[in-house]
Amino acid sequence: MKISPFKLERYFDKYEFSAPYLLSSSDCEPMILDELLEMDTSGIGSEFGKIKLGYTEAKGNPELREEISKLHTHITPDDVLTLVPEEGIFISMNVLLEKGDHVVATFPGYQSLYQVAIDIGCEVSKWEPDENLNFQISDLQRLIRPNTKLLVINFPHNPTGSLLTKDELTQVVDLSRQHNITIFSDEMYRFMEYDATNRLPSVSDLYEQSISLFGLSKTFGLPGLRLGWLTTRNRDLMERLITFKDYTTICNNALSEKLGIIALQQKEKVINRSLSIIQTNLAQIELFAKQNAHWFKWRTPKAGSIAFPKLAIQRSVMDFCLDLVNKKGVMLLPHNVYDFSRPHVRIGFGRKNLPEVLNVFSTYVKESSL
Repeated sequence: MKISPFKLERYFDKYEFSAPYLLSSSDCEPMILDELLEMDTSGIGSEFGKIKLGYTEAKGNPELREEISKLHTHITPDDVLTLVPEEGIFISMNVLLEKGDHVVATFPGYQSLYQVAIDIGCEVSKWEPDENLNFQISDLQRLIRPNTKLLVINFPHNPTGSLLTKDELTQVVDLSRQHNITIFSDEMYRFMEYDATNRLPSVSDLYEQSISLFGLSKTFGLPGLRLGWLTTRNRDLMERLITFKDYTTICNNALSEKLGIIALQQKEKVINRSLSIIQTNLAQIELFAKQNAHWFKWRTPKAGSIAFPKLAIQRSVMDFCLDLVNKKGVMLLPHNVYDFSRPHVRIGFGRKNLPEVLNVFSTYVKESSL
């Protein structure tokens, strides 16, 4: 199998660790180790020096899987497979799909959610949002065919910040059940709804023929732990996922698993920390949007730490982004890396230094011809 270049990651590789100002980060402010260990009430941190640095269980530490299951209503520890989040996408697509299958996927999106299927030899139909960046169920219905095998969804959505209602998510599940379609649900921004009454359940709790992906990278601000998980109530499917993992990472990092247990035991604190940063930053970026409304077409997202504003400018968005990072060191992510035709950029507002970055961005705007 030949894998196509991951355009977003290649773009990030150029600037993520060289540009001084990141305005497209998809995660929340990363925690430092001391901050996480200070939350530890179970004594895990004090035992770090005694942790055996050997192989770990393929499915993941049992205590970790127990904590993960507490995020669900119908998932047991046996329904959890821990791994690297990106690995979870790659494994799932290879287990579920064969050449010639038809797949429907939310778009734009994280490239591997549809690219792996394309590279396997599948035909992928893209479920795109309307001009207001809302996903319509009627559009999804039109894309489903008699041979549709998999529906890939991502809510809260990256990069738009869009969110289905609970009723709409139920319609998606009912539609999939009616057509015997498996759902792969990327839920990496789960619990990041700004209004808790809009919080969506995990699809793996709603539908037996589904796989949900979640992890510590976005909501928990712990991307450096490289720890995520798949959940499914389909035991045969779970066995196939584990079998494929034998050819990727085999097992997880022992230290990351222990730190992950701490984070999940203190999930309310960690999630509220991220939401607090986001709510503060939203006020800042909405002020910027108001001041630049003639070219910066902003729509406040409903969840997550990213948004996808449209730019009404005279030059290409790619040229704009490259000029901005070269002159001011501010990295923005252009729509091109998503293969999306509309002139948008991904804005990240989960980092604490957003006010400083917006000041530099504002200086560029004043000095440049848009």
